[in-house]
Amino acid sequence: MEPQFGKRLQVNNSPNPADVVKTTEDKEFEQRTVLIYTDGSKNDQGVGSRVAIFVQQKLAVQLQFRLETRWSNNQVEQLAIVKALEAIETIDIPDNSPRTIDIFTDSRIT
Repeated sequence: MEPQFGKRLQVNNSPNPADVVKTTEDKEFEQRTVLIYTDGSKNDQGVGSRVAIFVQQKLAVQLQFRLETRWSNNQVEQLAIVKALEAIETIDIPDNSPRTIDIFTDSRIT
């Protein structure tokens, strides 16, 4: 069975990265157009990953994926990054904005 992409997870009491992440006002980050936050997890309740994409410090896209239990935590962490990069192609970014992307993940392997 192939993984199901694009389906929202029904998770209770689990904050989305976009709900808990705060972007910084530091001058260094003002030049970064796109900030991506990713996370993947595997536990007794299932396997999944989440993505939050900010464009010019405003939430632009949230993605959630539920996968089969045969997927490892490392695989879902990597999947979140790949899906975030694919989603960037669909985001409207102003022409006069720098094209800088930062990806924040807690995966040491990825």
